[in-house]
Amino acid sequence: MMENLNQWLFLSINNLAGKSDVLDKVGVFLGEKGPFIFIGLIVYIYFKKQNKKEAIYATITVISAILLNHLIELFYYHPRPFADGLGVVLKEHIVDSSFPSDHTTFMLALSWSLFMFKDTQRWGKNMLILGVLLGLCRVFEGVHYPFDILGALVMGHFSANMIYKLKEKMRPLIDLILKIDNKIFRKA
Repeated sequence: MMENLNQWLFLSINNLAGKSDVLDKVGVFLGEKGPFIFIGLIVYIYFKKQNKKEAIYATITVISAILLNHLIELFYYHPRPFADGLGVVLKEHIVDSSFPSDHTTFMLALSWSLFMFKDTQRWGKNMLILGVLLGLCRVFEGVHYPFDILGALVMGHFSANMIYKLKEKMRPLIDLILKIDNKIFRKA
């Protein structure tokens, strides 16, 4: 039942693929380059907005979320849509487990983490919306099911919540990173 829903949702989104060269190119670009957009945003938040602690926690959240994704993949395999013979594939991808989406987990873990902090909550909210949309581009490309994106949303939230709850225990690490940052980027 759930797999039928997942496939129906996939086909509803992926059905738009292959009908317009412009839409295909934009969809593939956004689906593939989404994490780089988020790297640019976190660098901007770190250096320009001076929300250094929040950016460091967000980076740690991403690392933990991706590690948890790989742990899940050791115990649970879900084929990609093209491996099931479904849809239009706009971008070649290796045949590995699709659940949860690593690209989307990266973006949403970063977003959820920023959302947890008052000073970056607005950034986090806007990035969550963008991250979900970019994750859906992965469905449009034909390399992920919608539930892979939903799994990434949950994994990102779980990881952000876990790191946020551990933030006091991580303070010595954060302080060390900020001390190193101060030595490297000290203003003359």
